[in-house]
Amino acid sequence: MTTTPPTLLYVEDDAGLARLVQRGLTKLGYAVEHAADGEAGLARLARGGIDVIALDQHMPGLDGLETLERIMAIPGAPPVVFVTASQDSQIAITALKAGAADYLVKDAQGEFLPQMHQAIDGAIKQALIRKARNEAEAEVHASRDRFAALAAEREMLLREVNHRVGNSLQIIASLLHLQANSAAQEDVKAALTNAMGRVAAVAQVHRRLYTSHDLNSVLLNQYLEALLEDLRRSAEGNRMSRLTLKAAPVEIDPDRAVAIGIIVNELVMNAVKYAYPDGAGPIHVNLTTQGDDFRLTITDDGVGLNVKIDPRSTGMGQRIVNAMANKLDATVERDPDHSGTRIVLTFRCAKSAPAQPASVAG
Repeated sequence: MTTTPPTLLYVEDDAGLARLVQRGLTKLGYAVEHAADGEAGLARLARGGIDVIALDQHMPGLDGLETLERIMAIPGAPPVVFVTASQDSQIAITALKAGAADYLVKDAQGEFLPQMHQAIDGAIKQALIRKARNEAEAEVHASRDRFAALAAEREMLLREVNHRVGNSLQIIASLLHLQANSAAQEDVKAALTNAMGRVAAVAQVHRRLYTSHDLNSVLLNQYLEALLEDLRRSAEGNRMSRLTLKAAPVEIDPDRAVAIGIIVNELVMNAVKYAYPDGAGPIHVNLTTQGDDFRLTITDDGVGLNVKIDPRSTGMGQRIVNAMANKLDATVERDPDHSGTRIVLTFRCAKSAPAQPASVAG
């Protein structure tokens, strides 16, 4: 396979020296073109096809440094080897700072040709390496941009999915609420109301994710506030008028947030049904952090252990709390020193080895 020889443009006002360089480098496999001054060199460079430039320092009109500056301003300019007759190292430093790939000191007899060959060959190799690096960096940037675009599209789709799921669950909760209001039997009404609360707890997570800055986490304090507001709106009369929340601004993954929301829903509804037989009373939800643990308490000042459980109760609430606590690897305990009822749920900020939850009356 025939390889096209690299083309050298030698910008030199000494025609005899230029012919000497042309003969010597042609034998070494280069196609050599000559320009007599800086302006001619720039004009030839503009036509393209030049792989490397050897640029003399002293020339009429534009000198070597001025020509070098104009070459470096051309996008994608070929590498330049700066050629000078001066032994002044400051000239070489200035040329290298201006963008020259290399420099060499010439003589009138052409004994610098081996050094020129070495410098030109090195400049071409450096240019190829730089080109490959730039292309690789450009591909990395393009891949990163494509990934960012795909990630943004995925995030938008996930937000839309959460939005639609949240809306659908909210519609189901509303239908359950309507059904509960129209139910004639109290146990049917209670079952539908409980089901509505459980659906609403899940719907709230999806609504939180739709507006969250991070689709992988939920701000637990904001989620619980919205959940309790849903419970207040759905309550009959003023039975939840004294329902309060005090929660630390902590983040948690959506799956665990759902489990926490369902537990809070069950225990709050449990307090509403049993804590105050003669009316409404305070119910407090409190979320704190203790080292690596979350501590969630649901407290009332009601009848406590003297509660009379409805004989028609199925124990569904208790089973749901235990199942969700197991999902959280949490412990659930009743505070024996509280005169009313205080349920304490303790679980790790990050998921840990499974723990056996205690049973809770519901």
